[in-house]
Amino acid sequence: MPLVPKHISILSPYKAGKPIEEVKRELGLDKIIKLASNENPLGPSPKVLEAVIESLPDTSRYPDPSGYELRTKLADKFFLKMENVILGAGSEGIMSAIMRAFLLPGDEIVATRNSFIGFKVLANACGNKTNWIDMEKYRYNLPAMADSISDYTKIVYLANPDNPTGSYFSVKEFDTFMEKVPDRVLVILDEAYFEYAMFTGDYPDSMHYRYDNVITLRTFSKVYGLAGFRVGYGFAHKTLISNLLKVKLPFEPSVPAQAAAITSLEDSDYLEKSLSVNIEGMKLLSQTFNHHQIRFIPSVTNFLTMVFENDNLSNHISMELLKRGVIVRNLVSFGLPECIRVTIGTPEENLFFIQQLEDIIKLIKEEN
Repeated sequence: MPLVPKHISILSPYKAGKPIEEVKRELGLDKIIKLASNENPLGPSPKVLEAVIESLPDTSRYPDPSGYELRTKLADKFFLKMENVILGAGSEGIMSAIMRAFLLPGDEIVATRNSFIGFKVLANACGNKTNWIDMEKYRYNLPAMADSISDYTKIVYLANPDNPTGSYFSVKEFDTFMEKVPDRVLVILDEAYFEYAMFTGDYPDSMHYRYDNVITLRTFSKVYGLAGFRVGYGFAHKTLISNLLKVKLPFEPSVPAQAAAITSLEDSDYLEKSLSVNIEGMKLLSQTFNHHQIRFIPSVTNFLTMVFENDNLSNHISMELLKRGVIVRNLVSFGLPECIRVTIGTPEENLFFIQQLEDIIKLIKEEN
């Protein structure tokens, strides 16, 4: 019997978007902008930074393992009880707990190929069979996912909106899908980009539903600008939450992370500012792509995914952007090698990205 299980030995480590410092070391550039990881370009609010500094003297102590204050504030915000809320080190931390709590040998997972790579890593690591369903025109194919549910299916994973495409499924599509899901199947509904999508008319806000077999996951990493703190949270029936609490890691999130999240919920003005900056940036990038006849996937998130004729062209453009100090995300690792995902940045970052992209496009046309 090998020391390392076969299903682990064949995996590859997760590769995130390149950090700015790494690009500085490799290319020796002075000006670098990162538009690769869907972070809030404004960062945390000033009020959050103050709260974090105030919390630092308490970091010699373990954090409240129940996360009482943060869970209570989340419950109040979404008209729930604290027993319906769980915290974790990012959404992935809760996903990992879900795998430990509910998957038995022989159980199977249904998920979409080319969707969130973080879940793919966890699904492959657990050793259970996953039925990967292809997207249809860069959107979730919910009818095909429903048809793939078998007597062995225990977990279905849905990201709405999706990362890395930015697409979403509608209220009607979700309702039709859930009619076909047995009560014994747990649906993970990943709404990491909820705040960006919530004003879309036919977007199915999970808080308007009360399914006993659905757990909603959200995060402070995106619109709240707390990616480095790793704070995720989930909503579900109290039976699901109580069992997840038995297997989740204790003392997470950290003391500063909980302080940051609590203050973020209280700073509605900063949330509105972040959403406004994103809307304007989305308009500008969409107009630019249309002007240059660059195909892109309609998005209700804080990023746009460009679609090129082939993977050679997308790789060339992403590498040229990197050489010019713009870090974007080539989606090879997601199984979409023809695509490049770009995060909406600050107005200055967006203009710098557009300038570099237009220069590259001009050179490509001259060479051809």
